[in-house]
Amino acid sequence: MEIAIALGCSVGFTFGGLVFVAYKLGLLYQLFLHKVSHFCSPRHGGESVAEVLRAHGVKFVFTLVGGHISPILVACEKLGIRIVDTRHEATAVFAADAVARLSGTVGVAAVTAGPGLTNTVTAVKNAQMAESPLLLIGGAAATLLQGRGALQDIDQMSLFKPLCKFCASVRSVREIVPTMRKALAIAQSGTPGPVFIEFPIDTLYPFHLVSKEFGVKNPPKGLMGKVVTWYLHNHLKNLFAGAWETRDVSPLPVHIPQATDDQVQKCIELVSRAKKPVILLGSQATLPPTPTDDIRVALESLGIPCFLGGMSRGMLGRNSPLHIRQNRKCALMDADLVLLAGTVCDFRLSYGRVLNRRSKIIAVNRDKTQLLKNSDMFWKPNVAIQGDAGSFLLRLSKGLMGHKCPEDWPQRLKAGEVTKEKANRGKADEKTDCHLNPLSVLHRVDELMADDSIIVADGGDFVGSAAYIMRPRGPLRWLDPGAFGTLGVGGGFALGAKLCRPESEVWIIYGDGSLGYSVAEFDTFTRHKTPVIALVGNDACWSQISREQVPILGSNVACGLAFTGLYMLAYCTPSDTILGISNVDSKVNYMQ
Repeated sequence: MEIAIALGCSVGFTFGGLVFVAYKLGLLYQLFLHKVSHFCSPRHGGESVAEVLRAHGVKFVFTLVGGHISPILVACEKLGIRIVDTRHEATAVFAADAVARLSGTVGVAAVTAGPGLTNTVTAVKNAQMAESPLLLIGGAAATLLQGRGALQDIDQMSLFKPLCKFCASVRSVREIVPTMRKALAIAQSGTPGPVFIEFPIDTLYPFHLVSKEFGVKNPPKGLMGKVVTWYLHNHLKNLFAGAWETRDVSPLPVHIPQATDDQVQKCIELVSRAKKPVILLGSQATLPPTPTDDIRVALESLGIPCFLGGMSRGMLGRNSPLHIRQNRKCALMDADLVLLAGTVCDFRLSYGRVLNRRSKIIAVNRDKTQLLKNSDMFWKPNVAIQGDAGSFLLRLSKGLMGHKCPEDWPQRLKAGEVTKEKANRGKADEKTDCHLNPLSVLHRVDELMADDSIIVADGGDFVGSAAYIMRPRGPLRWLDPGAFGTLGVGGGFALGAKLCRPESEVWIIYGDGSLGYSVAEFDTFTRHKTPVIALVGNDACWSQISREQVPILGSNVACGLAFTGLYMLAYCTPSDTILGISNVDSKVNYMQ
C-alpha cells in the first residue's frame, strides 16, 4: 500500500512537472488555444503598441531613434500619432512629462536599449517626484539573447523598478496589448507616476524576419542538436502564437482616491470656524479629472488667501486678491488654519517647521507617504485625507456655500505683499557695475509677455528670481522641475508645451548653466516647427552655489563659467534659430 502511494505521488509530481514545463514553454497555449498563423505576414508588434496608444488618446511619442524600437515609431506614424525626435533621450522624457501635465493624458517616450534607456534615468526620476503620468517604452535585446552579451544588453528592469510604479518585460507578441493597457491605467491611478515597458526586439519585428535572424540555419547533429533545434523552433512559435487575435485596446478604469463624506464634513466645520485660514496649493491639485477652471471658481468662492506652488501657479490668474506671493512664513505662523492641498512638508516647507503648532492643519494628498511626511517630527495634521485635492476643494466649497473668509485677513496679507514687492522692485532699479540688472530684465519681460504665455523654468539663481517676479496668466502656464530640482528640463518641457498649446507663446527662462543641458534642442525646435522664446540669464557663474561656497569655504573653484558673445533675447522661428543671452549682474540676482 505504501509503495503504491509513493509510486502514485511520484507519478503525480512527474506529471505536474511536465505540465508546468509545457506551460512555461507555451506548449499548452499553442496546443489547446492558439496557433501561429500568417508566417509570412508583414504585421509586427509595433502595430499593437500603436493601436493601444491611439485608443488612449496619445497624440505624441517623443524619441531618439534606435533599431530596437523602429517598428513602434513607424506604426505610430501610420496611425496618425506624431513622432517627435529629440537630440537627447532625457529631453524626450522631459517633453513627455510636459505633455502629461498639460494635456491630462499619459506622456509617452520611446528610446532604444542600453545607453538609450540609461540616459533617461534622471528625467524618469524627476517625473516620479513630480507625480507625472508617463509611459517609458524601452527596446531590449532579443528574448533568447538576454544575458548572453548581446548589443546594449543590460538588466534594465532592475534599473527602473525603483523609479516606476510598474515595470514589465513583454515576452510574446500577444502580451503587448494587455501589458500596455495595464501600464497606462497604473500610470494615472492613485498617485500618478512613470511606468516602464521593455520590448525585446523579437517581439516587435515580423515573424519572417525574426525567424530568419534567430532560426537554426545549420542544426547540429545528434540528439542534443535535435533538442536545441526543437526548443528554438518552439520558442519562435510561442513568441507569435495568438499574436493577431482581436483584443480590446480601450482604456482600463483609473482609480482615484477620494475623501469620505465624514472627512469633508469635519473640514467644513474647521474652516467655518477659522478667522485666519490659509491654503497652500500644490501641483497635485491640477491633476485630472477636476478641471482647473472649476478649482479656481471653488477657491474664489471660499475667499481664503492662497499660496500657489508648482503647476498650481497661475491658478487664480495674474492679479487675484486671494493669491499671496510674499511673506509666506509670516502668514503661516499667524494663521489659525492651514489647508495643505497637494502640498508636502518637505524642504520647501522646512519639513513642516514653518507651520504654527497652534494652527488647525488639514492635509489632502493622494500619496499616503507624502501626506504624512515629517508629521512624526515637526507637525501634526488635525485631519489627514488620502484623496484627490482638486475634487476635495470642490466639495469643500459646496459645503461652505454662503460662507466667506473674513475679508480683513486676505487684505492684510495682500498689503504686506505690496510692501515687500515695492522693496524688491527697488532692487530692480539699482544701477549695476556691468551688464544688466537681472531683476529689471525679468520685470520688463513679465510686462511684455502675452496673456496666453507658458513659462518654463530651468535654472538656479536667475530662475529663483523669476519665480518671485514673473506672474503666470492662468492655470497650467508654469512648468518647473518640481521637488527634484532638476537642471536641464527646459528644452523638453518647452517642446512638449508648444506641441500641446501651439497657439501660446512658450518662454524658457534659463540660467547660463542650465542652458548647456538642452541647447542642442534648438535644432529640434527648428526641425519640428515649434517656435519658442528663450531668455538666458548669463552671469558667467554657478551663482547659487558660489553664493554660499565662497563665504563658507573661501574658494570659487568650479563655480566660474564664461560670458558668451551673444546678447539679450533668444527666439526660435520655424525657419531659423537665434540664440541670444542676457548678461546679468549676479550681485543683485537673488531674492528672498
